[in-house]
Amino acid sequence: MELYTIDPLVDNRWEDLVCRHPKASLFHQRGWLEALSSTYGYEPFVLTSASPGKPLTDGIVLCRISSWITGRRSVSLPFADHCEPLLNGTEDGREFANWLRAECDRERWKYIELRPLSWDGNSLDQMKHTGSYYLHTLDVTRPLEEIFRKFHKDSIQRRIRRAEREGLTCETGRANQHLEEFYRLLSITRRRQQLVPQPRTWFQNLIEHLGDKIQIRLARKDGVAIAAMLTLKHRPSVVYKYGCSDARFHNLGGMPLLFWRLVEESKAWGAEEIDFGRSDLDNGGLITFKDRFGTDRKLLRYFRYSPGGRGRRSSAWESRAIRQIVSILPIGVLGSAGRVFYKHMG
Repeated sequence: MELYTIDPLVDNRWEDLVCRHPKASLFHQRGWLEALSSTYGYEPFVLTSASPGKPLTDGIVLCRISSWITGRRSVSLPFADHCEPLLNGTEDGREFANWLRAECDRERWKYIELRPLSWDGNSLDQMKHTGSYYLHTLDVTRPLEEIFRKFHKDSIQRRIRRAEREGLTCETGRANQHLEEFYRLLSITRRRQQLVPQPRTWFQNLIEHLGDKIQIRLARKDGVAIAAMLTLKHRPSVVYKYGCSDARFHNLGGMPLLFWRLVEESKAWGAEEIDFGRSDLDNGGLITFKDRFGTDRKLLRYFRYSPGGRGRRSSAWESRAIRQIVSILPIGVLGSAGRVFYKHMG
């Protein structure tokens, strides 16, 4: 099989494939790739068997990352929970994996990483399993009453009812005001979690390049935003990508109310599934929270090829050290740190 590379930012054949391929997701879309390129300087490319001028029937999309801190590598895709190779079978998978390994050796990349949704190791000869996560999804084709009944009675149902009694209001949009209030809550939440917030420009670029496929949802108490989420949509699927809140108001049930409104609105426009995103296997609190919405849980597995085993993952000590530093930084400094930090971490 002869393989070719194309630029998905200018070659419309990629967007055509994403629009019709049943396994394509929001993360395959040109808008996501444009935001990655604009914010972090990553270089997206697609590997395909389609010769120049022919319609695409397959493809793997990756981003080249060049960092003097974390090295040169290719990832499919940075900051995406999953990115399924849009291929036609196991044999195709082996051909594509062979090309990627050879290119990794030739370019002296640190590693290549794939984040498939459903691939197994049989198609990924010589690629090592490097990480596992849980992915939660919620079927919203069922009646609303049935979906609500599956929610945990104490942790979810009662908190939604509490939020309604407290007079919390919800609104949806992507105007500058929505972004500012979302980012304020995100910065508060990330500091509480001892993590650096993504740069504000990342969200600005997502809004610019994805348009009506992105929504910010805010829950307010007496006009003040106390919880927020950012969601993305592609065909019958809605992706819950980012969530944040002010811990002082957690007892009011802002986040459960936002999820319930997300279910109602998604079902109203014909969505079939809500993707709750990935969770680290050791994050029991987040896993339990998502379980309590009656979601289905599956295992995500990431794979890497590293010439000479150079693709080392960061150690637990390094992660703890970063968290300790983050926990003492002022909110304003955290935003600046995100602009520097994230372009090296894709």
